[in-house]
Amino acid sequence: MLTRKQHELLMFIHERLKETGIPPSFDEMKDALDLASKSGIHRLITALEERGFIRRLPNRARALEVLRLPDSIAPGLNASRRFSPSVIEGSLGRKQPEKSRVPAASNDDAAGVSVPVMGRIAAGVPIDAIQHQTHSIAVPPEMLSGGDHYALEVKGDSMIEAGILDGDTVIIRNANTANPGEIIVALVDDEEATLKRFRRKGASIALEAANPAYETRIFGPDRIKVQGKLVGLIRRY
Repeated sequence: MLTRKQHELLMFIHERLKETGIPPSFDEMKDALDLASKSGIHRLITALEERGFIRRLPNRARALEVLRLPDSIAPGLNASRRFSPSVIEGSLGRKQPEKSRVPAASNDDAAGVSVPVMGRIAAGVPIDAIQHQTHSIAVPPEMLSGGDHYALEVKGDSMIEAGILDGDTVIIRNANTANPGEIIVALVDDEEATLKRFRRKGASIALEAANPAYETRIFGPDRIKVQGKLVGLIRRY
């Protein structure tokens, strides 16, 4: 599933190629998407390429090829809907009340609570937010507190000193507020998601890595939305 900006850019490139046979320039893409700089276009192009929607042709200026278009959503729908910063809705991954839970001796309880894996999260520089369920995993009930939960696969090494490694799966409790020092899923500018420690710097918000190779990033409060708090971690050896 693509973010709103990714979908808009893909369709803009597709329409321009269909009309003229020539891909748009980065300046044209920046203006069409109303972005402040071409660096945002570069991130979107990279994300579309990684997801297999476009291909950059080597040794040719402005050479882009559209490989496929989204086929799971009706044409035009993505272009008109705004990306929702809510990573998960409803009762997916919600820990069941004691009265409705299966007794401890049952096979279901032994297997754990099913929690949806919603894609990847960057423990490094932000990557494009992913908002779809890829699969589910069984999580021990004692790892979950009240509320909705979801899981994310970690990409990157910026949280290694907090014990979070590349390839780990983190368990997140859905929340839109955080206390200083908590590790959170942060949505930056409604487009990019990252896993960092939450701090406050005056009126600003700091996203702090747990790796000295990464700088703490400072944002205005209107640029950051808390998407959840880290409550557990699963690692496969």
